[in-house]
Amino acid sequence: MFTRLYSSLMIFLGVAVGSAMAETVVPISFGNMNNWEVRLIPESGIIGGNTKTLYAIAPNDTVDGNIAYKNKGGSPWATCNILAHVKGITKGSNAVFPDSRGAGNRAAKLSTMIERVKVIGLINIDVLVGGSIFLGEMIEPITSTSNPYGNMVMGVPFTKRPKALQFDYKLLMPDSNERTYSSGFGRKKTLPGHDEAEVYIILQRRWEDANGNLYAKRVGTGRERYGKTTDGWVNGHRIEVKYGDITGQPGYKDYMGLIPEDKCYYARNSKGVMVPVHEVGWDSPDATPTHLMVMASAASGTAYIGTVGLTLWVDNFGLVY
Repeated sequence: MFTRLYSSLMIFLGVAVGSAMAETVVPISFGNMNNWEVRLIPESGIIGGNTKTLYAIAPNDTVDGNIAYKNKGGSPWATCNILAHVKGITKGSNAVFPDSRGAGNRAAKLSTMIERVKVIGLINIDVLVGGSIFLGEMIEPITSTSNPYGNMVMGVPFTKRPKALQFDYKLLMPDSNERTYSSGFGRKKTLPGHDEAEVYIILQRRWEDANGNLYAKRVGTGRERYGKTTDGWVNGHRIEVKYGDITGQPGYKDYMGLIPEDKCYYARNSKGVMVPVHEVGWDSPDATPTHLMVMASAASGTAYIGTVGLTLWVDNFGLVY
């Protein structure tokens, strides 16, 4: 009897230990890209008075009217799709779309394109938009193109240490070896070399000083860029999270480094004011983060620069432990 009990106990413990050592993939909420809010935006009559359709990663719904979007239903995702009021003109911009994968399953389609607003004698704007989604919030309405990061609340509170970001992706790279720069007001430029799509996971430890300024040290990094058309979907792809200072580790590339001061992301401080998050150094490899940033984009590098037509599809985001 004792032998049987002992054997049963060992089997139970073995299963428990095995389970504890097994990998776990925790889905990011709404990361299966199956739920979308449809926003019907009436644009100003002076630019045609058309209804622009925008999409948000949120519980399935349809909203009609120029209503500023706020994250809904517990969705942590924001997109570059925005409602803008510029010089008294209402305009919608959309570069992220739901797309079917068949059998009722959907993915996010991120495209690089030019948004145009033209009114003879009054306004002439061409803005390059690289379709992107990220964990955080986009503050609407947008009133200017002068500070592309100033309306983006980047990152969500988070204190865990995942080993990887997992997701599915597909890429279409146009047969082009040029990029376009177009920020709105001003001359459009053509630059050599095609752009790349990008996906990253960044863990930061943030703090606030007495004046409300936000600072961060980099806890964990996983960042990849993609420049070739894929042969269909790449499922279950993983980006490893490396902790601490990774500048001397194999595979390190310059774009994986600390966020430059002139490209600071923004977040709300304790007073609710949007301020830049200054990333001032690498944290220790065993540090506990305070915030998680995940972004997927059909463009990389500088805002308003990209290869028109570059398209990235993403789906099924999860964190691996």
